[in-house]
Amino acid sequence: MSDTLSIVLAVLAAYGIGAIPFGWLIARLVKGVDIRTVGSGNIGATNVARSIGKFWGLLVFVLDALKGMLPTAWLPWAVFPAADPQFTHLRVFCGLATIVGHMFPCWLRFRGGKGVATALGVVIVIAPLASAVAAGVFVVTFGLSRIVSLSSLLAAVTYGAVALWQLLPAPFSAETWSQAAFSLAVPLLIILRHRGNIRRLLRGEEPRFGTRPSSNKP
Repeated sequence: MSDTLSIVLAVLAAYGIGAIPFGWLIARLVKGVDIRTVGSGNIGATNVARSIGKFWGLLVFVLDALKGMLPTAWLPWAVFPAADPQFTHLRVFCGLATIVGHMFPCWLRFRGGKGVATALGVVIVIAPLASAVAAGVFVVTFGLSRIVSLSSLLAAVTYGAVALWQLLPAPFSAETWSQAAFSLAVPLLIILRHRGNIRRLLRGEEPRFGTRPSSNKP
């Protein structure tokens, strides 16, 4: 099998794993409801926690993070040895594919989650230090505000800034260009998926964790 075909298959496998809609599946199995029709309408952990219980929301968070972490960590090994210069690039491509799979799952007509938990699983593998700093920002912001979306947005931006800083002075070198592009693309994707939340934040209407959204806006 050629390297090109192997890369394509690895990325497609990562997308397929990322597209597994754990939030939708668990809500169906536990409560018999379509999570897209309750609460905020999102399939992610926050809406699951608000709509069917915090335990189930935590379970969805863990599963969504694992589906980002495991393909990113292991699929590249099936194609390249770790010493190969292409190994890191494929790891980034697989990580990005899992995030895109979660956000736009083919099984749910491309209507997925906002990608925060899955992205966390990916970045733990790709850039552990940047992900640790971002997690710290999330915890502090959430502790002060109790607003998941604000905490997620600030954590995503923090991750991008720290990851790029780690790649200085030449973030877009031949060895690291994919990591630098990832550090820009993923926070941007998360921001775009939180457009409705940003509008509510600006209006002062974004619900705090532990309260229910006032509408089914995404």
